[in-house]
Amino acid sequence: MSISKETMTAYQRWEMNSFGDERPSVVAAQQRNAAPVVEMPTEAQVAAVFAEARKAGMEEGRADGYNKGLAIGRAEAAQELKHLKSIAAEFGDAVARADETIAQDMLDLALHLARQMLRTALDVKPELVLPVVREAIEYLPIVQQPALLVLNPQDAQLVREGLRDELEGAGWRVVEDPTMGRGGCKIDTPHNQIDALAASRWNRLAHALGQNVEWLG
Repeated sequence: MSISKETMTAYQRWEMNSFGDERPSVVAAQQRNAAPVVEMPTEAQVAAVFAEARKAGMEEGRADGYNKGLAIGRAEAAQELKHLKSIAAEFGDAVARADETIAQDMLDLALHLARQMLRTALDVKPELVLPVVREAIEYLPIVQQPALLVLNPQDAQLVREGLRDELEGAGWRVVEDPTMGRGGCKIDTPHNQIDALAASRWNRLAHALGQNVEWLG
């Protein structure tokens, strides 16, 4: 039995609609008109996202800071190494200069001591003049006359006694000169003059060594 819509009471119309319309076309229309369901993230998910972002930011910051720090450290180390090399070079130059100064001072001291020892030796052993005179007269293979051997008077007596044979055989004549120092001699021939005085020999030695330690200093 069918009931017309006009003859249905309000209650009857509500009861009918409450069951819904099961027709496929109606169901499809209802689904198209329904609002989409959006699933909101949970509080734990939000916290996890923030934590991951914070971790990534910290790691990136540490990496950037490390690279900048490494670059600064390398630059400072290079500058410090350059400074140390400069100090080392200056120190090396100073040591070289000090070594040279010390060497010169030691040589000067050695010459002063040698001079004093030689003077003392000539006073204690005046016969040391004999080898000096012998070397001087033997320096001339041919002796031309007149051949004069000039000596301090005290040395002249020693030479006459100690080198009599050599002097007489070559025709040397001993000449005394009180202005000459002891320990050496001068030779005078027509073609040769030899200065074998102790002071002259000493000064030549000192000058050859680059020192100015005079015999009479």
